[in-house]
Amino acid sequence: MQRRLFISSLAALPFVAGSAHAASGFTAIDITGSAIGPDYQLFYTNGKPAALRDFKGKLVLLFFGFTQCPDVCPTALARAVEIKRLLGADGDKLQVVFVTVDPERDTAPLLNDYMRAFDPSFVAVRGNLDQTAKAAKDFKIFYRKVPSGSSYTMDHTALTYAFDTSGKIRLAMKHAETAQQCADDLRLLLNPKQETGFLKGLFQ
Repeated sequence: MQRRLFISSLAALPFVAGSAHAASGFTAIDITGSAIGPDYQLFYTNGKPAALRDFKGKLVLLFFGFTQCPDVCPTALARAVEIKRLLGADGDKLQVVFVTVDPERDTAPLLNDYMRAFDPSFVAVRGNLDQTAKAAKDFKIFYRKVPSGSSYTMDHTALTYAFDTSGKIRLAMKHAETAQQCADDLRLLLNPKQETGFLKGLFQ
């Protein structure tokens, strides 16, 4: 089910750059200029209003999930830990944000514990059911409850969005991408390729 949702989510993304992402040097899907988002109105676990613009000046990895997720979410967050390690000194320029799609069960204390289990610097945000639905819609994230015994689980899109230091959405990272591929992509965002003097002169 997760794989089907993941593939359909890719098909729904507005690829503004067309095939240009293949020539950009990124492994991830280049969605520079996309209208996805561009921000959310949710809350930190301390109850204060939360927005992506709070992290301007940092690279941001944004992932939607839930704490009782059996595989996709812990895998994505473990990858984020490795990405930060691979960035070395630039790891301090990375902010990971986890948006819960299960606010009924994902309380603030539970989200705090969940983030600390991966990296104390990772941040979780949450909202009520309506706020969660709006944030997911704005970021083209699909999710739904699926009955499981006497309780339920959640199906959800397995994409990680990357934002550059100016707060603009740039990449959609597939779940299958390795930590090394993601780290290499983030380095390109930190150090974009410069045009050579010859090429720059042609277009001035």
